[in-house]
Amino acid sequence: MDQKQVAAVLHEIGVLLELSGEQPFKSRAYYNGARTVEMLTEDLEQLVADGKLEALPGIGKTLAANITELVTTGRMQYHEELKAAIPAGVLELLRIPNLGPKKARVLYRELGITSIGELEYACKENRLITLKGFGAKTQEKLLAGIEYLKRFQGHYRLDEAWSQAVEMLDELKNHAGVVEAEIAGSIRRAGEIVKDVDLVAGAREPAQVTAYFIGLPQVEEVVAREDARARVKLQSGITADLLVVEPHQFVYALHHCTGSRAHLEALEELAKNMKLTVNEYGIFHGDELLRCGHEEELYRTLGLDYIPPELRENLGEIEASLAGRLPHLVEMTDIKGVFHVHTDYSDGSHTLEQMVAGAVQKGYRYIGIADHSQSAFYAGGLKEADIRRQHEEIRSLQEKYPEILIFKGIEADILADGSLDYDDEILALFDFVIASVHHFQPGKDLTERLLKAVSHPAVTILGHPTGRLLLAREGYRVDMEAVLAALRQYQVAVELNASPARLDLDWRYFRRAKELGVKVSINPDAHRVEDLDHTFYGVLMARKGWLEAGDVFNAMGPRKMKRYLEERRSRWAG
Repeated sequence: MDQKQVAAVLHEIGVLLELSGEQPFKSRAYYNGARTVEMLTEDLEQLVADGKLEALPGIGKTLAANITELVTTGRMQYHEELKAAIPAGVLELLRIPNLGPKKARVLYRELGITSIGELEYACKENRLITLKGFGAKTQEKLLAGIEYLKRFQGHYRLDEAWSQAVEMLDELKNHAGVVEAEIAGSIRRAGEIVKDVDLVAGAREPAQVTAYFIGLPQVEEVVAREDARARVKLQSGITADLLVVEPHQFVYALHHCTGSRAHLEALEELAKNMKLTVNEYGIFHGDELLRCGHEEELYRTLGLDYIPPELRENLGEIEASLAGRLPHLVEMTDIKGVFHVHTDYSDGSHTLEQMVAGAVQKGYRYIGIADHSQSAFYAGGLKEADIRRQHEEIRSLQEKYPEILIFKGIEADILADGSLDYDDEILALFDFVIASVHHFQPGKDLTERLLKAVSHPAVTILGHPTGRLLLAREGYRVDMEAVLAALRQYQVAVELNASPARLDLDWRYFRRAKELGVKVSINPDAHRVEDLDHTFYGVLMARKGWLEAGDVFNAMGPRKMKRYLEERRSRWAG
């Protein structure tokens, strides 16, 4: 059992203890233990073998024994006993936005609710109105949360599906009979939310490959299988589909299975006008197969420039290709540095130096530290003394790490009236300011609040502009056209928050931002070193939104960025 799996079990124990009504210190011990294990840089199995678990912060004798049992046997008796005492459906209740373990326990103990369906019925019967700690408003929110869940049932975030798709692809490529294989479908098109994993393989013995595929250890259930096709349910719950074709058909099958359906239908109409037929097995002129060795050749056969997978949504990409006006999409190598990086000064897990060293290791030329501001007391928001202490450390680290520029920033809360939560004297201490909303009622219109915030001359970037959490929370309502116009007026960049849980701003707004000349800052919102890799998903979203390197704020080189930030600050702070 690997580190992440152990951490997940410890976290679930913390939840189960809350649901059981145990003393809070017990659940906190397991939550803290999960965090410690998740953030380990040492090898967990080696620590267990050496008996050194108790040397870790927050790991006592009992917790160390339970972790040892879990790592060495793959199970933990204590975990299994707790799970047996709580109906599985009660844990499922926690999938509902804003419903935590304490409230779920009340629903279970007081009303006997053990499933989402029972809770929905109870809400519609108004049984929560008089329940202590609930009431009419909570009941309405829970019903809205249930509707949200139902709408997205069977959907997964891109990062969750991507990691599993890559794992399955690697397994396929290990099969001796597979000539080539690739990920297809909405994952390849970089949809922020996907339903399943699509894989395509080229092989001369398809039946052997599908037999191998359904026998992989990640497979929990075989849903369907033919010689050249298979559908399985993975242990994570996501469905994976495999199509195996002859090697010479691979390029056509990959293109077809990548989609989108609207893009394919538009291509089929284009091909029809050329007296051609295009499908998953080839491009045909009558019965003659027009051979293509790769997708670039396939598009060229149809009289088009190559259209990258991210653009294949029938949103004008075919017309742009015909006119030779497709954008040269931004790439990871274009990103020169990252902003919106948290440290343990606020709610980050790693130290300032660890985050800087991590950025150096990943090849970035600058890093923008942006811990939470003072209003975010729940996240250890920085008071003035903390700010000055952090800035001293940054100055020291800048001497130690001359190969990277370290910019002093803050993620300032946008308060209810649109103001920022520091006065101008404090804001003038920073090289840049990310202004973000963290407290709001989902569905409420916050346009005026954002417009006032971005008008402040200290603001450099508008952070996660809609506040959405994918598959978990609707964002606030906002007139994005008005906000983008204000960003242009005040020369403020808009954030593409690359945390896979956010991917906010939505890629569908980027073409408009580009038209207005509003720069997009692809920020990882990193709380640990590995979160710096979130930038990858941000680049995928930027590509899907037709952005080029010149549209991206942090594609700017280090010297140019330093000069820009200095000039911007000097214009208002002197």
